[in-house]
Amino acid sequence: MSNFDFIRQGWPELAEQARRAEHYVVGDPRTSLFYSRRALEAAVEWAFRVDASLQQAYRDDLNARLHDASFMHLAGPTVLDKMHVIRQRGNAAVHRDAPVTVRESEATVRELFHVFVWFASTFALTTADRPAAGLRFDASLIPRPRPGGAQRSRAETEQLAERLRVADAELARAEQANATLATELEQLRAQVAAAKPANVAHPVPHDFQEAQTRADLIDPLLRESGWALDQARDREYPVTGLPDRDGGDTATGRADYVLWGSDGKPLAVVEAKRASSDALVGQQQGRLYADALEREFGQRPVIYVTNGFDTWLWDDLAYPQRRVQGFATRDELQWLVQRRHSQAPLTPPVIDSTIVERLYQHRAITRVTEAFDAHQRRALLVMATGTGKTRTVVALADSLMRANRVKRVLFLADRVALARQAARQFVEFLPDETVVNLVETKDTTGRVYVSTYQTMMGLLEQRDADGVRRFGPNHFDLIVVDEAHRSIYQKYRFLFDWFDSLVVGLTATPKDDVDHDTYELFGLESGVPTDSYDLERAIADEHLVPPVGRVVATRFTRQGIRYDDLSDDEKERWEEEDWGDEVPEAVDASAVNDWLFNRDTVDGVLRVLMAEGRTVAGGDTIGKTIVFARNQAHARFIEERFNASYPHFNGLLAQVVTYQTPNAGHFIDEFSNPDRMPQIAISVDMLDTGIDVPDVVNLVFFKPVGSKTKYWQMVGRGTRLRPELYGPSGRREDGTSDRAGDKKDFVIFDVGGNIAYFNADVPEAPTSTTRSLRSRLFLARLRLLQGLDHQEVRGGDEVQLRSDLAALLHGRVAGMTDANVLVRPHRRVVERFAQGRAWSTLDDDAVAAVVDVADLPSTADASDTDEDAKRFDLLALRAQLGVLEGAPGFAGARARITSIARALAGQRNIPAVGAQGDLLDQVVSAEWWDGVTVPQLEKMRRALRGLVQLAPRAEQRVVYTDLDDEVDVLDDIEIVLGAGTVIDRVRFREKTLAFLRAHENHLVLAKLRKGSPLTEQDVASLETLLLESGEVDPQHLAIAVDEAQGLGHFIRSVVGMDRTAVSDALSAFVAGTRFTGNQLAFVNMIVDRLTDHGRVSKALLYEPPFTAYAPTGPDDLFETAVVRDLFQVIDRIDASAEVG
Repeated sequence: MSNFDFIRQGWPELAEQARRAEHYVVGDPRTSLFYSRRALEAAVEWAFRVDASLQQAYRDDLNARLHDASFMHLAGPTVLDKMHVIRQRGNAAVHRDAPVTVRESEATVRELFHVFVWFASTFALTTADRPAAGLRFDASLIPRPRPGGAQRSRAETEQLAERLRVADAELARAEQANATLATELEQLRAQVAAAKPANVAHPVPHDFQEAQTRADLIDPLLRESGWALDQARDREYPVTGLPDRDGGDTATGRADYVLWGSDGKPLAVVEAKRASSDALVGQQQGRLYADALEREFGQRPVIYVTNGFDTWLWDDLAYPQRRVQGFATRDELQWLVQRRHSQAPLTPPVIDSTIVERLYQHRAITRVTEAFDAHQRRALLVMATGTGKTRTVVALADSLMRANRVKRVLFLADRVALARQAARQFVEFLPDETVVNLVETKDTTGRVYVSTYQTMMGLLEQRDADGVRRFGPNHFDLIVVDEAHRSIYQKYRFLFDWFDSLVVGLTATPKDDVDHDTYELFGLESGVPTDSYDLERAIADEHLVPPVGRVVATRFTRQGIRYDDLSDDEKERWEEEDWGDEVPEAVDASAVNDWLFNRDTVDGVLRVLMAEGRTVAGGDTIGKTIVFARNQAHARFIEERFNASYPHFNGLLAQVVTYQTPNAGHFIDEFSNPDRMPQIAISVDMLDTGIDVPDVVNLVFFKPVGSKTKYWQMVGRGTRLRPELYGPSGRREDGTSDRAGDKKDFVIFDVGGNIAYFNADVPEAPTSTTRSLRSRLFLARLRLLQGLDHQEVRGGDEVQLRSDLAALLHGRVAGMTDANVLVRPHRRVVERFAQGRAWSTLDDDAVAAVVDVADLPSTADASDTDEDAKRFDLLALRAQLGVLEGAPGFAGARARITSIARALAGQRNIPAVGAQGDLLDQVVSAEWWDGVTVPQLEKMRRALRGLVQLAPRAEQRVVYTDLDDEVDVLDDIEIVLGAGTVIDRVRFREKTLAFLRAHENHLVLAKLRKGSPLTEQDVASLETLLLESGEVDPQHLAIAVDEAQGLGHFIRSVVGMDRTAVSDALSAFVAGTRFTGNQLAFVNMIVDRLTDHGRVSKALLYEPPFTAYAPTGPDDLFETAVVRDLFQVIDRIDASAEVG
């Protein structure tokens, strides 16, 4: 006998599939899950085949059909929940290696039984086919084979699934070709249409055990934290003393789950709500259960409330409710409960002065412990590089451990070298604690763990043989986030959300340069970290040494190289270089040291370094030096030129270290040693941050630095103290050192114009972490789908394209499995858009919601691994958006697609390419693009995407030249330090703006805003107006005027310019032209900039936001002569702020 005999008469094939699932429950649980899902899929497929009221899903798979609106309406939420449990467990059996238990397979077969009761009740053709009322699942009917039988592995189950899939497909094709079967199907559809209305109107009475289904969603979350739930008291535990209707306490209830300690006392109570409910609805009920359990056992449990999607933790003796990603293990909960009584007050903290001895370090630790004592869970420390950030958090961790607040610590860094460096400091200062560097040893356990962000992300899915996560949400009590800034926040925020721990962020970025998102992540007011010790203060306190800025200006790195400016001999060598197809007339400055490397440019900078750099060993040896190169080729060229110029050092003095360097960690150790070579480390993005080498006295900024955060990190490489670097110090009369031989400063040789740029405190444009290719494709398709929806008239091709886009997007979301911890926080959104009907119409709110899941991993990604094809898809999407919306990316996409098509056209000897010869000829022609439509671009994309990998790749050639450059060392430049200067400047500008707005009718102000010529009397009048008011500090005004290069420029930068005057000034430039929309948009951006800021540098036109319309600058949009005219207009406007 079988639990599924009741469907054998009406649906013998389905009964056989279900019987197999039942048969394997005990003997082979994984195979049982597979057959449960297969039986479900067969039943649903049967329903869609014979029930004409069910709309055919966009795809013929189980997930799509379960999310079809018509089927969802028919099945209802209770049955659908059961179907999803079966589907998810069946998928996991095939695709995951985690062990499967008999409990899991039996529970799944029980859910399948309930589904078939509903199925037979709904689709029975006769009374005999309807299940009996009160039919119940009988576990005793499950076969109990002898133990030790063979069980399929995950791989074998996957092979079984593939064999049956192929067989099913062949059978389906045969059935489609069978005319008799087609006639029988039509008859069956008619019978179902006649019988179903009465079946639906009078369903068979049945207990669907909704509570069990809810448990099936929540139990896996508990089991992955080690809760077996195999005792009767674990579920539905009876509690008494609850409030009754009369205001008394005589009511009773049952706690959904109680998690027990090894001593038999409750550690946590779990209140479970329906998946469709807000989890927090259960918080007061959970608190009442906690009260009751505390009365019974004398120990207050922690409170969890969950609906299977969202889980909240409430330790109401310590913190408010907070969202968590899962449950704590028994040991973790035991620790949480125990420390209520064992923890010591944090203020004042017990600080080990052998770890940190400086006052500011003690203050930072105290500020953090005060925040934690005030029930805050996150803190941010802003500490200049070299002030001992790592030692500070080592001492903090030690203090928290002593107070029994912290058991396990995780230190996260973004570089392997930084993780290794931090591990060494924990080992040195906490010798009694086991320190584990997860980058090097992933399987060791300890109390202090050090890891890179990337390594920890990869370890989150690690489980033991019982499926328990190694690093669950409560594994760590304290997480230290090294270099907590925007890029880390954007790439790895999930780590901070996954772990339910105290968090301390560290950053060397000046506090007013820390972005708003970082402060928000730590729950702090923008600009107000938990504690701050900036570079300026550290230098003033003599805990760091100051930098000396020295500008090294080379003509080529500032102006580029023009053929016409070269000597006849140099022109001849220029023409002989391997340029490729065409010898350029000029090379832009941005190309120098990027792909064009000139000997004299590098030699000149090295001469300056060797002549003017700080030296050691009595002046005989260049001091430790870091050269920040632009790329690998640049670094190698610098090394090559150094060895050519200074061969007597035998290639030992200057060496390259990048991520391509074998055993780079050993190299860094050698460089850090004062007695070992090399003295000069040439680096690419490796020594920029976090490497502690106190002997460094020279830095060469041989590249432009775009990030303020990175700039300050690079400056920090030289700030550390180094006693007696230059030799023994003498003694004063009082016996103290005169520090004559100590390191007093360090030199920055700035080739990239960085000091002047960051001294000017130019606001950084908002940036974001580069999205993955899958994310960009998702968002572009979403945007195109939206654009098609907004069209008033759509043809058949557009309708089909919209349907295809919806299917692709839906398929990606449907493949986002909640077994992946990255997906889990977004489960509700994923569930919503895993339904096909969610894509039928998308309003703005729906788009905003689905954007959040664009970058989540999906099983659908495995079906398309051709990166070249996907990049071509993105190009085609940009072109389609350009046609549909007039988006600025159209010109660039068209140029790139045309280039690819041209390259492919030269490969016609390949049959697959030759078959598309006519299309390739069309795409490379200008006529095809004239009036091209979105559907035409889609057909082109489909035809060519698989061929892109066959196109020869065009790579930028690396060119080495030998031209005479001019290398000048300018006067030393002051480096603006610290946040105080920034704060004063900002406040000064705000105060000045308020004053000038109050005098906006002043005649000279009006002239300045309108761009009218100024006289010396005008400038004097402005200065008198500002200073005699008493509102403006004379010293601050002098600094601001000097930075802005004149009073007129400063005031105009504050108040901006009159828009009409700016428009008039540019109207002559536009008049008589036939500018395109992008060209006019570019000019309008110049008008906006001048109106708001009063000035626009020509260099800015080559940077965002202008690059949105001209990726490589105005030369990309205009002819050379037009660009020259535009620059003349800008120069005239700029000159109007000066005395004429």
